[in-house]
Amino acid sequence: MHPENGGRMGEYHDNMVTMLELIWGEGYMAPGGTGNVAKLLDGTNPGGKLVLDIGCGIGGPAMEMVRTHGAQVVGIDLEAPLIQRANRSAREAGLQEHCTFRCVDPGPLEFPDCAFDIVVSSGAVTQTAGKQRLFAEILRVLRPGGYFSCYEWMRSEAEYSEDMLYWFEVEGLTYAMETLATYGTTLRDAGFDEVETTDASAWYRAEVRREYELIRGPLYTKMVDLLGQQDANHFVENWRAGVVVCESGEMRQGYCRGRRPA
Repeated sequence: MHPENGGRMGEYHDNMVTMLELIWGEGYMAPGGTGNVAKLLDGTNPGGKLVLDIGCGIGGPAMEMVRTHGAQVVGIDLEAPLIQRANRSAREAGLQEHCTFRCVDPGPLEFPDCAFDIVVSSGAVTQTAGKQRLFAEILRVLRPGGYFSCYEWMRSEAEYSEDMLYWFEVEGLTYAMETLATYGTTLRDAGFDEVETTDASAWYRAEVRREYELIRGPLYTKMVDLLGQQDANHFVENWRAGVVVCESGEMRQGYCRGRRPA
């Protein structure tokens, strides 16, 4: 799979989701857990607000937004099995009146203008080509004064190395990476103001090393039990390759935020 095609459908198989939850916490398919949700929402005053979570996965972040931050959330994703699981988890947690999840098709957002107070995303923009179009759609569905906030995996300005291309191969997911600076420029070009970008690479560089040591050590036996030895070994190698490109500075992480002009 070429890393720059953008978009994804049917890429998150059961063992991959199990692995991501094992590393990042129940309901989470991106790093940072509850702390990442807090960073995404910091300064947006989410209590009682309607939030759109793009690339909601299995719903952990959306339910955290409800439980801790008092938001009402609509989550969307391209993959029906993830949405089915998210809705089931919301029902089991008694949160179905506060967060709902929908499977959507690639393309324009299926919501009217000015429908949401806040739009968030964690890892989905990374996998989406045509970011200018996506950001314009996000601006459209935001109410005046509303915030868009995302956490994404990004690239450096250098051409991809063999190490990066190998990580794409073992990762097995579609990526359409851009630099942090490009995110900021694209948000401004789409019409956002108060644009902020924050480099979080140092944080995840330490985190991915910790994750790697965990999965090749204390967690390995549990991974074999849950995933089988072949997949367990694959994910150990996946994380090793990720450590290489994070520690070299070639793969980066960052937060971006913009506001629809009031």
